[in-house]
Amino acid sequence: MGAATMRLNQNTMLLGKKVVLVPYTSEHVPRYHEWMKSEELRHLTASEPLTLEQEYAMQGSWREDEDKCTFIVLDAAKWQAQPRPLEESCMVGDVNLFLTDLEDPTLGEIEVMIAEPSCRGQGLGTEASLLMMSYGVTKLGLTKFEAKIGQENEPSIRMFQKLHFKQVAMSSVFQEVTLRLAVSEAERLWLLEQTSHMEEKPYRAGLAEPTTATPCEQN
Repeated sequence: MGAATMRLNQNTMLLGKKVVLVPYTSEHVPRYHEWMKSEELRHLTASEPLTLEQEYAMQGSWREDEDKCTFIVLDAAKWQAQPRPLEESCMVGDVNLFLTDLEDPTLGEIEVMIAEPSCRGQGLGTEASLLMMSYGVTKLGLTKFEAKIGQENEPSIRMFQKLHFKQVAMSSVFQEVTLRLAVSEAERLWLLEQTSHMEEKPYRAGLAEPTTATPCEQN
C-alpha cells in the first residue's frame, strides 16, 4: 500500500452522531501536546514525552507516513455550535490505523484515545472506532483489524469486545492483550449498518476560522 493510499484522508472529514473525525493538522498540535503531558495517557498509549517542537515534527511525519492513517476526534455537539468554534476547542482524542504487517496490507492495527476525562464513558470512542473501521474497510481495503491494549485498561478491552473483537493473545512481558476481528461478509454488513449515518465530506484545514468570522455563512 503506497503513500498516496494512506494520505487519502488528508482532505477527508467523517461526520458521525457523537464525533467528527478530521485529519491531524498543525493547528491541533498544541492541544494534543497538552494531553500528552499526562503520565496516564503516555502510559496507556506507550508514548514518550515530546517537546512542542517534536510534536509538530511528529505531526508532519504522520501526515506523510505511508503506513499510518490518523484522525483527530472532535465532540460533534461542540463542533456543530454556531458560530463554529475553533477545532482545537472541540478536540477529545484521536484514532489511528497502522499497517503493521508488510506481508499483509489488509491488516490494520486500530488505536483510539479519548484524552479528555470528562468525555469518557459516553460512547465517543466506540463511534470513532466504528467510523475508522468503516473507512478502513471501504477505502483502504482492510479485511482484518487488530487492537493491542494494556491488560489493566478494562474499559478499552470491553469496548473492542462489543465491536466483535476476540482476544487472541496476552503478553505478560508487555502487559497487553491482543484482540482481533476478521471482517467476514456478515461483519462487513454489520459494520456498514452501524455506520450508515456516517457522512464523508471534504475537509479544508483552517475551515473553522473563516466560518467563525462570518457566522451567517451557510454550511
